[in-house]
Amino acid sequence: MSRNSYSRRQFMRSAAAAVAAPLVIPATSLGRGWRVAPSERITLGMIGVGNMGSGHLETLLGHPEVQIVAVCDVDAEKRRAAVERTESHYAAEKVSGTFRGCDGYNEFEKLLARTDLDAVLIAVPDHWHAIISIAAARAGKDIYCEKPLALTVREARAMVDAVRRHARVFQTGSQQRSSPEFRRACEYVRSGRIGRLQSIHVNIGPPSRDKYFEKQPVREGLDWDRWLGPAPWAEYNAERCSGDYSGGWRRVRDYSGGMTTDWGAHHFDIGQWALGMDESGPVEITPPPKRDDWGLTFRYAGGVTMSRHERYEDHPVSGVYFVGTDGRIEVNRGHLKTWPDEIIAEPLGAKEVHLFVSPGHHQNWFDCIRSRRRPICDVEVGCRTITACHLGNIACWTERVIRWDPEKERIVGDESAARWLDRPRRGPWRI
Repeated sequence: MSRNSYSRRQFMRSAAAAVAAPLVIPATSLGRGWRVAPSERITLGMIGVGNMGSGHLETLLGHPEVQIVAVCDVDAEKRRAAVERTESHYAAEKVSGTFRGCDGYNEFEKLLARTDLDAVLIAVPDHWHAIISIAAARAGKDIYCEKPLALTVREARAMVDAVRRHARVFQTGSQQRSSPEFRRACEYVRSGRIGRLQSIHVNIGPPSRDKYFEKQPVREGLDWDRWLGPAPWAEYNAERCSGDYSGGWRRVRDYSGGMTTDWGAHHFDIGQWALGMDESGPVEITPPPKRDDWGLTFRYAGGVTMSRHERYEDHPVSGVYFVGTDGRIEVNRGHLKTWPDEIIAEPLGAKEVHLFVSPGHHQNWFDCIRSRRRPICDVEVGCRTITACHLGNIACWTERVIRWDPEKERIVGDESAARWLDRPRRGPWRI
């Protein structure tokens, strides 16, 4: 999509300032079966093509309105496989049966320096999210960044500031907001179908902790220094950098907030959506009574609480469980149940709450790249959700009640706990 022609169309449509837009890709270079005009295709770079990134790659290859032209990963084998998969996909669409046009990079800076890229999808370990996202915003790219948004509260706010400063479209990868069952649950809660909301209960798992690993030889083809990036220097161990949910980097405090942030970015996010807290947050966070217990409670200004539990009363918690004065709602992926059943028997009325119906998380991002509107899980939404998650971890790590001012975004009366709002970064990396 020509930058000049795109800007003219946007000016004519909205009388807004011209914005950067996708490069022209001739239809003949893509071959048969493409339904989107060449001037409308979005050129995309993938940063991180491991477990999550490769899944996004497969999905995005099925979107005819985008073309992946570059991938980046610090693992040479994953990088090679992603380039090969991308080119084989596009080759199948061409009459000639061959295609060369996806470049692989070890350094994300080189990918971001390309002037033919409109947007990037970032799917790297959490400790890299802020630095790469901010660099992408400065480079004029629109951004989809996997959840959880950032490793610290201050990083998340810096990401919002960069996205706004450079007028970028940013989708946080908390994709449950694009799922109809979660949207409907939040609509019923906000419309008062369960009476006055009293509490929310989620099942997400524990925070990250410090962990020791034996030194191992660095695996061939892996740029270990780049994998660590802004995190403290540590010796290589295969488990340390594994993406396995049962262990790996998601359980290590230097790289992640554990399941509190990883799944909290999904389920706490839905809780905040139901509360209408997309630009606010809790005021008090209480840790569990014992270090390794599940209980963790957020209290909001209106008195509603959101807690982490395996069970609530006699009910095993699955996903997000809303308790009101007149009923209850449980929602998880592919699952929506209410007590009593009549809560969802009647369609929502005209005067009840109707939330935005997303066409799909990727599609919503593509649509917003064109319209320049904010997506369903804009960077500010991601920031507020991950802030709540990190405050939960800080309460667990310090074993103290945390009092939070969501307007000023500061911990009240506890300077020691407030140090956890950010962390030092290993040079030369800065936000």
